[in-house]
Amino acid sequence: MKHKKENKAKKNDDFLTKEAKQEQATAEAYTIDIPEDEIWTYQIEGLEAPHINKDFKHATAKKILVVAAIVVAISISMFFSVMVLHSDLYSFKDLDDGTCELIRFSNDGSFKDITIDYYTDSKTGEKDYSKPVTAIHEYAFNCDETVNSITIGKDVKSIDSKSIYSCWWITNVFVDDENPYYCDVDGVLYNKDMTEVIFYPNDHDKYLRLKEGYAELDKDGVQHSLLKNDDGEEIEELIGLTYDEVLGATHQYDEAYFNEYNQKIRTYVVPSTVTKIGELAFAYTNISDIYFPEGLKVLDNMALFKNTQLRNIYSYTTDKPITDFTYKAIDSMKTVYNSLPEGLEFIGSDCFYYLRGMDYVYIPSSVKHIGH
Repeated sequence: MKHKKENKAKKNDDFLTKEAKQEQATAEAYTIDIPEDEIWTYQIEGLEAPHINKDFKHATAKKILVVAAIVVAISISMFFSVMVLHSDLYSFKDLDDGTCELIRFSNDGSFKDITIDYYTDSKTGEKDYSKPVTAIHEYAFNCDETVNSITIGKDVKSIDSKSIYSCWWITNVFVDDENPYYCDVDGVLYNKDMTEVIFYPNDHDKYLRLKEGYAELDKDGVQHSLLKNDDGEEIEELIGLTYDEVLGATHQYDEAYFNEYNQKIRTYVVPSTVTKIGELAFAYTNISDIYFPEGLKVLDNMALFKNTQLRNIYSYTTDKPITDFTYKAIDSMKTVYNSLPEGLEFIGSDCFYYLRGMDYVYIPSSVKHIGH
């Protein structure tokens, strides 16, 4: 029955084709006779006349508007270009208590390490020790492409979660030991009592590669990778989510070497005291495996945003405080399970957005809120 239907359909197509061919063969020829000197101006009946060599309606006014728009766009572009070139290195705001807030640090490309502690004159670089910095504004270091480390002074008591946003080459954020509000653990920023992770630097793994022997410094202090591709050329890191993807770049290292690299460089254990992962805390990092303590209550907005290398989220219980935040701490944990921690209550907006390496996550029944 199926073949009969197909044959019938084919016959119909053939008939229509023949009919069309017959109509085409018998159709009367139709020619438009257009004088050669009118070829670009000829008007076909029923269609609007062409505008060749003729002005459009309100053409002059429209041209003026277009030119004006272009001039305005160019002027705005030049203005902001000049502002970037000639803007002050530091921008501060005076606060009512006699201290100041860092609003913006506009790096001229020469600063790799910076300390934020007192009001600093942009021209002379001199510090006013009577005016300590107590706050760092949102986007203060926005998209800085040069700074590697930031040191927070002893008087800073407010750091906006978006203050160090999209700074791809930040390896460490250090805090003055006398600061009563914040601290750092090997370059990772926490509040003082270590109940909240504030910021894991985007390029912290570069620092860890040097620390763990995957890189070295030359006589000028420039870091060089000891990792090589098949041609003997330096590669910055063993990128990729799986061992198979690493093999696509180099055959120098076996699977055991790759797994050891992930343990030392791309595994992070969140301290057992932490109850909150702050906004953007682990955004854009190269962590592949992260361990959360059971007791964590809040994963704030964009806490793991676009962490494209993240493969596994583990949770753990412990009978004693975790003091080593590397993979070595795993041996001292009581239990480890592949899930968000039991007791978690809040998951903020875009918390897990763009986690391309993740293929599994378990959300416990304790969660009361999941944002956008």
